[in-house]
Amino acid sequence: MIRYERAPDIKRRMEEIASVLGLSHIDFSRLGCVRSFGSRSRYVLARCHGLSKVFQHALGIDARYVIEIVSENFGKLSEEEKTKTLIHELLHIPKSFGGGFRHHKNHVNRRTVERAYRRYVEGKLL
Repeated sequence: MIRYERAPDIKRRMEEIASVLGLSHIDFSRLGCVRSFGSRSRYVLARCHGLSKVFQHALGIDARYVIEIVSENFGKLSEEEKTKTLIHELLHIPKSFGGGFRHHKNHVNRRTVERAYRRYVEGKLL
């Protein structure tokens, strides 16, 4: 059975990454971060979950996102790969912050993550 716990350290790290990269469209008051334990997935490092429009409408709330860190896999990564993984998940969140996702093909891929990571490292050095 999968167990979840809040991950405020991951949220702080994502806030810092978003700040350096200028991802100002991300409303961190409506983004949660959790660690999952007990996943049998061998390859999934993290997931981005969005609250669909129908749930937003039915519940009368604005869009929400959750970044899930799969602890068994994410924990084995180097700090550089952890940062790239968090950048990857942040890039899934569209500028509209409406509950949808940016997909892998054109927006979230190795090239865009590497480019963003280089900008992040350069921005941290300034």
